[in-house]
Parts: sequence; structure tokens; C-alpha cells
Amino acid sequence: MSNADKRCRLVLILPEGEDLSARAAMLESALKGGDVASVIIPQYGLDDGVFQKHAEALVEIVQDAGAAALIAGDTRVAGRAKADGIHVTGGLEEFAEAVEKFVPKLIVGGGNATDRHKALEIGDIQPDYIFFGKIGGDIKPEAHPKNLALAEWWASMVEIPCIVLGGSDPESALAVAETGAEFVALDKAVFADTAQAPHVIAAVNALLDEKAPRFEQ
Repeated sequence: MSNADKRCRLVLILPEGEDLSARAAMLESALKGGDVASVIIPQYGLDDGVFQKHAEALVEIVQDAGAAALIAGDTRVAGRAKADGIHVTGGLEEFAEAVEKFVPKLIVGGGNATDRHKALEIGDIQPDYIFFGKIGGDIKPEAHPKNLALAEWWASMVEIPCIVLGGSDPESALAVAETGAEFVALDKAVFADTAQAPHVIAAVNALLDEKAPRFEQ
């Protein structure tokens, strides 16, 4: 049995796509693979109206699986879709505004923390989490070394949880876990072959169960 609450947990980043039925089926299948803490649903290039339809359907699937649905895009879409939270991809001012407006009603977190100074500026806003990496940045098998270094530094001194983008290889999740990060985000590692997605999630959870460090209670 998984004891996922005591170690690094998995966050999914949904890939882009215009076919809602295909995305919904892909997501529903993937989430049958095992423990997932949350799913980030980016807007990508969809206009607000189309994104609204996608968000409403996808948020429900995520929540039915027991995970938190985080919208990266128009905050109004997040509200109408009854999402659990907002993933901010903009600058510090936008981030601060979202925290002030939506916390604690919604989870609010995000990234663009490319160095320690920017990370501490984000920390001062007191978001629910900080994200190290950039959506779409998982272009190599391993997690980016800079993100791993930032996560290790952050986890050792700041209580705000961090999500770290892994690489395109599912086993990159372990390197993230070893930094002390609370969450590892995977996209291509899970969805490169959609038929394999639930099996990849099961394998990542098994790997983390076996080898990830445990958090102090």
C-alpha cells in the first residue's frame, strides 16, 4: 500500500490539445494509475471560450479521481469551472494579486523562480506552493540541474511546499524526490504514449514508495 502522504507526490501537467473528448479520455485513463496529488491544466493557445469548456470537463475528472485541479490561465475560467486552484505563470505582480484575491478560497501557486532571489520574492507573497521549472520545459530525460539545486536549497529552509518539473524519463521523479521537494511534476514522461500513462503513474508511485526519502512528521 502506498504511503504517499509521507514522501514526494506526483503532479501531472496535462499536454495541449484541441480535442476535448480525447483529452478527457486520456486524463481519465491516466488517473487510474495511482496516486496523483494534483493536475495542472494549462490554457496553452485555446481561446477563453474553448478553454472554459475544456476546463469544466477536465476539472470534474480530476476531482472525481481525488486530485486537485489547478488551472494555468484565465482566473475567471478557474472560478467558473470550480477548480481547486490557480497556477500562476505570469510575473510577481500578477502572482501577488492572485494570492490576495483568491487565498484561502483557492490554492494559488506558480513559478518563474529562475534563481534564489526570485524564489524568495515569491516566498514573501506566501503562496500555497512554488514551482521550479517551466511548463513545456521537460525536453531532456532528466530534471534540469538548476531546478534540482533550487529545490534542494528551498526545501532545506522554507516551509512553503515546492513542485519541481521532472524530465521526460519517468525515473527523473526520484532525483526530484531526493531534493526534499514535496511534489514532482511530470508531463511528457507520462503522456508521451497515452496508452501507457496509467502504467507509468503506477511505476512512478512504486519507485517513490520504495526509494523516496520520507518527510518528518
